Amino acid sequence: MEFEIRLSGSVEIRTAGRRSDLGSTKTRLTLAGLAWDAGRTVSVDTLIHRIWDEHPPAKAREALHAHISRIRGALRMAAGDAPPIVSRTNSYALEVDPERVDLRSYTSCVERARALRDNGDDETGLRLLDRAEALWHGEPLAGITGSWAEHLRAAVGETSLVAAMTRAEILLYAGKFSDAVPALLPLTEAHPVDEALAERLAVALYGSNRTAEATRLLQRTRQRVVRDIGLDAGRGLHRVHQGILAGTPAADLLPHSGADGKRPPRPTRRVPDNLPRDVPWAGRRDELRRLTAALCEGRGASDVVTVEAIHGMGGVGKTALAVHLAHRLRDRFPDGRIHLHLGGSSSDRTPRTPARALTELLRLLGLSSKELPRELDELVALWRSVARDRRMLVILDDATSSEQIRPLLPGASPTAVVVTSRRRLPGLPGVRPVSLDVLPPEDAAALFSQRLGRARDTESAEVAEIVRICGHLPLAIEIAASRLLARASWTTSDLLRQLSDGNGHLAQLQDLERTLTHVFAVSYEALNAEQQLVFRRIGLHVGVEFGPRAVAALTGLSPAAAEQVLEELLAHHLVAEPIPHRFTMHDLLRDYARSLTESSGSDSGDDARRAVQSLVDHYVHTADRADRLAYPFRSRTDLDTGDSPTPSCPEIADAQSAEQWLIAESANLLDTLNWLVNHGTEHQLALSVHVLAGFLDMEGHLDAAEPLLRRAAAQWNAAGDSRARARALLDLCAVHTHGSRYDEAISTAREALDAARSLRDRELESECIHQLSIPLWQTGEYRAARALLKESLHFLLRTENRLRIARCRNLLGIIHLHLAENTEALTCFTSALAEFTEIGYDRGRYSTLNNTAEVHRRTGRPEAAEIAYKQAMIVAERMGNPRDKATLQMNMASVMDALGRADEALALYGLALPVLREVGDRRAEAIALTRIGRTHRSAGRTEEALRQHLAALEVARAIHAAGEEVDVLYDLALAERDAGRTARAVAHLEQSLAASRRIGASAEEARAAGLLAALRDEVGA
Repeated sequence: MEFEIRLSGSVEIRTAGRRSDLGSTKTRLTLAGLAWDAGRTVSVDTLIHRIWDEHPPAKAREALHAHISRIRGALRMAAGDAPPIVSRTNSYALEVDPERVDLRSYTSCVERARALRDNGDDETGLRLLDRAEALWHGEPLAGITGSWAEHLRAAVGETSLVAAMTRAEILLYAGKFSDAVPALLPLTEAHPVDEALAERLAVALYGSNRTAEATRLLQRTRQRVVRDIGLDAGRGLHRVHQGILAGTPAADLLPHSGADGKRPPRPTRRVPDNLPRDVPWAGRRDELRRLTAALCEGRGASDVVTVEAIHGMGGVGKTALAVHLAHRLRDRFPDGRIHLHLGGSSSDRTPRTPARALTELLRLLGLSSKELPRELDELVALWRSVARDRRMLVILDDATSSEQIRPLLPGASPTAVVVTSRRRLPGLPGVRPVSLDVLPPEDAAALFSQRLGRARDTESAEVAEIVRICGHLPLAIEIAASRLLARASWTTSDLLRQLSDGNGHLAQLQDLERTLTHVFAVSYEALNAEQQLVFRRIGLHVGVEFGPRAVAALTGLSPAAAEQVLEELLAHHLVAEPIPHRFTMHDLLRDYARSLTESSGSDSGDDARRAVQSLVDHYVHTADRADRLAYPFRSRTDLDTGDSPTPSCPEIADAQSAEQWLIAESANLLDTLNWLVNHGTEHQLALSVHVLAGFLDMEGHLDAAEPLLRRAAAQWNAAGDSRARARALLDLCAVHTHGSRYDEAISTAREALDAARSLRDRELESECIHQLSIPLWQTGEYRAARALLKESLHFLLRTENRLRIARCRNLLGIIHLHLAENTEALTCFTSALAEFTEIGYDRGRYSTLNNTAEVHRRTGRPEAAEIAYKQAMIVAERMGNPRDKATLQMNMASVMDALGRADEALALYGLALPVLREVGDRRAEAIALTRIGRTHRSAGRTEEALRQHLAALEVARAIHAAGEEVDVLYDLALAERDAGRTARAVAHLEQSLAASRRIGASAEEARAAGLLAALRDEVGA
């Protein structure tokens, strides 16, 4: 019984002329995916990719199994001895003779016909081509879409082109020019830049007395080659064109070199394989999967060869990946695997010219030196002709440029090319780049252990530290492993000690044959003088990430010129760009750049010091500009401008962009302060920490800020500058306040206030009062804070400083709120909000909206509170401050709880609490814990509520936050009452009542007294 699987036309199973119903398109595509590799194992991942491209369903393996079950059923129904689909580990195989699959048989016939034609057996070759034609039933996988279906159609289309070309060549060399024309003419539209096709069709047209058509075809093809590929057309087209114009007989225009004038001799069908040896592999799974899919399923592009370009910094493993890939795909490229080193990073030899590279490629394919032409364009034409029908994999390793590679591409051919280079290679036709980065830590550790083998014992923590020192760079890891292997008595501890030597990691990363310094030097020497300067100066940068303006400060270049050089270094993989316009350099490359500065005759020690000082000035002066926009209310000490005027920085135009700049540069600003601590003067440090005090405070860097601010205050005291000392004390007060160290904050603020009053500086005095009032409020000294703020507001109203007036009203409103003076509080907030809105100060708008919502919440209007909190959240999103966002989340959660949405409330608390702890805001942490306890109590989880309240009480007492202590004691009493422990509840209420009276919180006092009376009645009863 005749059994056949058809992939041309509709995908079908046919038995004795009858077809079996396969059902869905995905089932037919699954059959095609198996049948195309009939007799071979196909991995599950490959099948999933063929069926669903890059968007498989959630349970793709289960769906694949269902499709294969349907195919098995269809096969059993079609024939009693149907071929089986064998399941193996993570793979399937359709065990059927490939000749039973029409497209496989078709491809086989064409390949054999081509081979017979090359050997002079034209008659048998034509019979095989006729047989192949009979197997063709239409477009492969008709009606099926998807990338793999398109790739298969392209691959089979290439085979069809070979079939047509083979038939045409047989006819042409037999002198049947008119018969060859219809075989070639339909192919020209599909393959407009195929020079070999155009050359043969032109000869056929000319031999059929259609000379005008032949010359138009040649002209059109030359123009298309230049336009679409960027290359000049080969000499073959020119030779045919000149021959036609000269009236040369058509037969003499066919390619030939033999005395009989029949056909050119074909080189021996050598199958080259000069791949370097493969090594045990670790990591690069995604890159291998992508490259494998592209090379296995993307073969057969008709006009431009498949090109994969692997690029990355020196030592990242480009060649190793390409070679490993070629070994994995050995069976996919039966006509050869070629590795050709182009010498792009060899300092001891000149890179190969395209002519030398082509000569070597053709020799590897079996052509002798006598057969090879001398001119580049003739070598290009011969290489394309020889590679036309070969399915090879060519690795062009260590390329220098696109110009070096472009002549080496084999044109229309099933050959695939993998290019490796330290540089990005723009301009290659059809190139698909794969950029290699260093290995992830776990893969780096696996590579190190794999290179050592099982014979050596290793400690995982030590291995992790070794590969970290190696920067997770594969070559550095291999060198480190080879050093350990060379010392039989060493352990990983010994190697780690050696690598951690104070002379630098780079000096230790060398073995008898390789040094990282040499690898990096090759890349450095390929740069021009300006690029080398930028590379060296980046090594001096005080931080890790940098932008063009920082490089401009280090080098003296303009920001535009610095950005251009960074782009060039990026193309050489000497810097990386993790986010737009933000660059980094690998740690080992940075060590190398720094070593060049220390040893280079171009940079003196003074040059380096001036460069770093210029960088520090850039960060400090730009931060000063940003800080004045982001925190305009601060009382300021001006910078010494001297030779460092405030730089132009167009991206800092308003408060929002200023905050964004401060956040983006936060790590560099901290590193700048650290540099000043170690290398700057006390005066420079005092000015710089003052500039950055608002940023350090608002971004939660309290531990870093406090000791530096103490040093600043001492410096100004020693210098006799009372105003600068008072401002440093104000900065220190803000840090103490946000760190919930209220006693210290009050003491520091009073010291600053005394200094301001002795200077008779009313503006500075009002700012001292403002800063003093905040810890007074947070420790429950509401009446003292109210008196101070009213005094300050009276003065500010005469100054017309609208920003400070609004700030003062906002804080005064908070004090009114805690004194249960709700009408006065709302009046203050409304006035402050109007002022902040009119002057466009978002931080003030956020704060007053938050406080307005709190008035609504306390007065029993949760819906109005929710609206105000949502408005505040919109403003806070633009500001990007983590503490502000967390505070809003906490406040919104309390509204959710009041509205009976406990789950939403707990979710918001869960987001806010870790942030508040991270930034060190212990007062807000106590409030959050108290409110989490309330939510649990309202949901009936009394014991959990008690646990949260006790944690809140511990925090509130530790920081002396009297107002929060009053609240949490009251909530503890409610929870204890719910748990049936009335005596404990009474004790907590008595403490809350006493604390309320002490701080003058009348509303809280009345609340505690009312509940206490009710509980005492219960106890008495």
